[in-house]
Amino acid sequence: MNPILALAFDDAWSKARSTRMIILLPLLALFILGACWGLSDPDATLPSSISANTPFEVLFVASLFILLSSTLGVVLFGFDGISKDRISGVLAIQLSQPIPRRSLALSMLLGTLLPVLIPTLLLSILGIILIKVQMGEWPDFVDIALFFGATTLLLFWYATIQMYASSLAKDMGSSISLGIGAWLLFTMVWLLVTVLLASAFGVDATDTSNADFEEFSAKVDLLSPNGVYHLLLEMRVGDDISRTISPFWVVTSAMGWTVLPLWAYIRRFQKMGA
Repeated sequence: MNPILALAFDDAWSKARSTRMIILLPLLALFILGACWGLSDPDATLPSSISANTPFEVLFVASLFILLSSTLGVVLFGFDGISKDRISGVLAIQLSQPIPRRSLALSMLLGTLLPVLIPTLLLSILGIILIKVQMGEWPDFVDIALFFGATTLLLFWYATIQMYASSLAKDMGSSISLGIGAWLLFTMVWLLVTVLLASAFGVDATDTSNADFEEFSAKVDLLSPNGVYHLLLEMRVGDDISRTISPFWVVTSAMGWTVLPLWAYIRRFQKMGA
């Protein structure tokens, strides 16, 4: 693990000093800190469909802003993770080094993940402190651990997907198109996909708040990293969430999103030529 971590931290530090970080960091701070501060304000007027009465409920709603900012940051850092090195000839030099390709693939994956994950978790800690200031209480330790664990998994899934897309692309334009396309699918278009599938399977999709549609949407969300992320967090929200699905399937889906894309990425990297 030492060579993997050394290469990963070197790559992460290089990306942390890039122009992309100058753009991403204020965005993360605005989204995460602003959400935690605003949602936990006792005087805030929220829509009736949004419940933010406990510290963890505030974190749960704030996770929507992580989906919009941190996952996009992973795409921005990873779209040229492999394609740029391939075009410049650096990849040929890296592949000729006496290091297993699997280790090199993991180091490049972590080098894409860490520059986004570390600021996200640090800002989340600051957000929890802001929630304490506003509401006068801390989230439970189990709630914080689940939030950090689920957020780490989410960014890991997106980093793996983006690095796999970068390994498929022959140029940086194709790589960022694949990455942004996947991000848009899971972040912006997934509700439409769910509605179309519900209509195909005979589920009433005219009212997305009815129990049958919500149960069906929970099952479809198992096929989306964003959906699994929210299903993991919903296990601690309680009765305020009307969707019911067995934690077994949620955990199984989370394991699948962790193992299968990683296996595909490493397999692709091992067979890839410079």
